[in-house]
Amino acid sequence: MPFLFSLLIIALMVGALVDIIRREDSQVRFLPKMAWIVIVILLPLIGSLLWFAIGREYSEAGLRIPRMRPAPRTAPARVDPAPMRPVDNRSTEEQIADLDREIEEWRLRAEIEKRRREGGDATNGSEKSAS
Repeated sequence: MPFLFSLLIIALMVGALVDIIRREDSQVRFLPKMAWIVIVILLPLIGSLLWFAIGREYSEAGLRIPRMRPAPRTAPARVDPAPMRPVDNRSTEEQIADLDREIEEWRLRAEIEKRRREGGDATNGSEKSAS
């Protein structure tokens, strides 16, 4: 059991030392980085706990957990977010008025197409009788 406890203290000390060394000077609080390194080496358990409790500056979002980088050969497939449904900000009356205009437009188009067909038939019929 003491061996396991010693391993945990050494792992905590190594983690604290790596964190101190990798951190920028602006993210170290209360003491210079070199002082924190000395404290963690001389007092492994207390120094490491003090470093993680008060020595380092945490971001506003809390603890930053580093993400593993994907292998260079197998880049993860990019997942696009689900498309958002269109939002219609018009009132009900405006929507009904737009539908009425659309219906009238389709009615007029149908009438124009009908007249074209009738006019085309009349010219074709007169041409046939003239020959």
